Amino acid sequence: MREEGYCIIPDLVPGDTIRELERDLEPDFAATPFCQGRFYGARTKRFASLLRRSPHAAALIANPTIIALAEQLLGDACDCLQLNVAQAIEIHPGEVRQFPHRDHDMWQGAKGDHEYLINVIWPLTPFSRENGATQIYPGSHGRDGMAKDDLGAPVAAECGPGSAICFLGSTAHGAGANETPLARRGIVVGYCLGWLKPYENQWLAYPPDIARSFPPEIAGLAGYRQHRPNLGNYEGQCPSLLLRDDVPQHIGAVDALRPDQEAMLADYADVVAEQSG
Repeated sequence: MREEGYCIIPDLVPGDTIRELERDLEPDFAATPFCQGRFYGARTKRFASLLRRSPHAAALIANPTIIALAEQLLGDACDCLQLNVAQAIEIHPGEVRQFPHRDHDMWQGAKGDHEYLINVIWPLTPFSRENGATQIYPGSHGRDGMAKDDLGAPVAAECGPGSAICFLGSTAHGAGANETPLARRGIVVGYCLGWLKPYENQWLAYPPDIARSFPPEIAGLAGYRQHRPNLGNYEGQCPSLLLRDDVPQHIGAVDALRPDQEAMLADYADVVAEQSG
């Protein structure tokens, strides 16, 4: 990931899990209309909120290998990660090649000092160059990669269901053209820095009555935890309290600060106490 900007991990999830997930999503693939716009694609279908559409989505979103990878690569720039997107994508025959892009460009902050997100594409059907496998530009990531005038030739991320196609937010990529008679399907799961506004509005996708059934780790990824200092709070406390059965009517704010901020306030309190004494 650090050297090339991407990697493919084969057979990370059992095939049965992928097949059951696709079976759960079949009605949504059939009912969802085609996208509109040159970026999303006129022959492409997309829908999100996967955790409420299938219980098998959790096996991808909370995969321990992927979570560890994301924490290793993003953890220095945030207090905790959050789920940026969990979206199903179906590219139909006749879809053209997608515009090469970097997903971190959805945010307008300065680029190059750190990564903003990591994306993982999970094929539901085999990915091939012919059916529109994601095209990734090796070495296009990071400060040096973004400075290149020529991205070079892309690599088609060809692999089968159960594999994980991982790439950084600064890595240039785009879906390929589907030149076959069959649709190709995949799931994209993204993780971003916990202090960013995510692509998918998680609290609308998973309101408390739905998120209450999630394991704590997944509820946290879906926005039900604070990012220190005090970001994403509800009435001054961690929003995970909304998942309790006994939510108080009146809630008092409680500090959620980083250790360095706690130390700074403690030092300030000592100075004030000395001046007052």
